[in-house]
Amino acid sequence: MTLRFDKRTLLASTGFALASLMTVGAASAQTEVRWMHIEANAAYLAVWESLVEQYNAENPDVNVTMTFLENEAFKARLPTLLQSDAAPHLFYSWGGGVLRAQAETGQLMDLTDAMMENDGEWANSYTPASLGGLTFDDRIWAVPYQMGTVSFFYNRDIFDDVGINSEDLTDWESFLDAVEQIKDAGYVPIAVGGGERWPVHFYWSYLAMRIGGQEVVDNAKTGAGEGFRHPAFVRTGEELARLGALDPFQPGYLAATWPQTLGYFGDGNAAMILSFQNTHPQQANNAADGQGLSQDQLGRFPFPSVEGGDGLVTDTLGGLDGWAVSAGAPPETLDFLKWFTNEENQRIMAQNRMIIPVAVGAEDGVEDPLMLESALQLGASTWHQNYFDQDFGPSLGRVINDISVEIVSDNMSPEQSVQMLEDEFMLQ
Repeated sequence: MTLRFDKRTLLASTGFALASLMTVGAASAQTEVRWMHIEANAAYLAVWESLVEQYNAENPDVNVTMTFLENEAFKARLPTLLQSDAAPHLFYSWGGGVLRAQAETGQLMDLTDAMMENDGEWANSYTPASLGGLTFDDRIWAVPYQMGTVSFFYNRDIFDDVGINSEDLTDWESFLDAVEQIKDAGYVPIAVGGGERWPVHFYWSYLAMRIGGQEVVDNAKTGAGEGFRHPAFVRTGEELARLGALDPFQPGYLAATWPQTLGYFGDGNAAMILSFQNTHPQQANNAADGQGLSQDQLGRFPFPSVEGGDGLVTDTLGGLDGWAVSAGAPPETLDFLKWFTNEENQRIMAQNRMIIPVAVGAEDGVEDPLMLESALQLGASTWHQNYFDQDFGPSLGRVINDISVEIVSDNMSPEQSVQMLEDEFMLQ
């Protein structure tokens, strides 16, 4: 049998074939979601990579890609990247003044409408405190990821050898006495990463909180009252200088990076470190043997109170971390973020000792005893203050980091530090 095609049939067939090819091409096209982060812990990255692999497999039209930038490089390069065609679609945020400044430039996507859809279903999946800390002027600017608190971690073996009971270190004078005892016994009292500067600002910040209290710190953010001219900030510098005068840190601390500092502590070379809630796995990951101090060798205690100060020992300093979305990000970015930070995935990350979760219902994933202590401390917090170098904005944040290092290393007087803060504040 001979098959005959007239012109119309041939054109229709050709058109159908082209349309089919176009449909296949459209179906196979992928939307890239560019994710930029600062996480260097290989164990944590393995969890994230597994989740990304799962999401990409379940959403073949989307390809989530991950890019790493070291902490300080991230801070330095992100403003430029956000103004370029290579802007990440989602990226790590410490919240506070930095997030507010980014929002004010128009570089961020306002997430309010998306998170408040269906009677706030997405927004209500997080604890109110976590979402509130990423909200300015009733607009949501980042998706919550985790909360954390900075506290002292200590080597139980060294404390036992020196004869120090951590439960006695509730006030600043007792803490300074313990530092001297540890040093007299031949140990390095404290490991700190002065090379990155921000680890030292934990001491200045906590002292400011313990001495000045919440009202004084909040006034400094806005210039209300006496601002940085309040006597509490001079005393903050004086107490930090007292600590520095004891020479409490490891040799070469002014050049030490944070990973090196964690490794130094994990190798058993220092009695204490003022660090994050996930110090246990972090010190192990950076220790020479990859194991570091065991759970039984580690203890923790809150930053002590300061006599005559208006702050409370139950006031906490720490992060409220989230994921910000750049203004030009594709809508698939929000779908991934909603999935990535849901209860199930937050529980997985908590079980892997990565985070204190913010998704409602995921708190039962916190199994590590030290992480659980941090979670309980946050639950009883009378005031949770975001990191000063984030909450006060990029410019003032850098000054706070700088003066902290200069004071503790005896290169700046407390009065000079206050003047630097006041001068920088007036430039804003």
